[in-house]
Amino acid sequence: MVIKQLSVFLENSPGRLKAATQVLADSKINMRALTLADTADFGVLRIIVDKPGDAVDILKKNHFAVKITEVLAVEMDDTPGGLNTVLGILENNQVNIEYMYAFMGSKPRKALVIFRVDQLEKAIKCLQLEEVRLISTEKEVEELIHFCWE
Repeated sequence: MVIKQLSVFLENSPGRLKAATQVLADSKINMRALTLADTADFGVLRIIVDKPGDAVDILKKNHFAVKITEVLAVEMDDTPGGLNTVLGILENNQVNIEYMYAFMGSKPRKALVIFRVDQLEKAIKCLQLEEVRLISTEKEVEELIHFCWE
């Protein structure tokens, strides 16, 4: 029920992001989802790819600092309050959200939200009890995002 996410630490300088994504492209690794956060000195590229193990090896060989983190990918209704339903479940079960990012579409009004939480197993159990759909493979992430952007 977890998705492997790569966190790539990048110098905050022109071209560094492109260098990381070029290494992946040259190695035929497809990015499924991503977010970029920055500080004054560095950025953190968080990505979900089709081949996480290969991506880590390739990035490390090319001198990028990278680690794998387990995250939840949650499918929810793309309607007012859809996110709050899931947030309420996590709050009621004392699960803290460390960060999240989302992808939305219009067919059939579904959104995909990636969550990094402090209690992964507890989050999985409480979401499953409430019949929230958890995405379990990087391939499913790709299919949902692709469908959203058609």
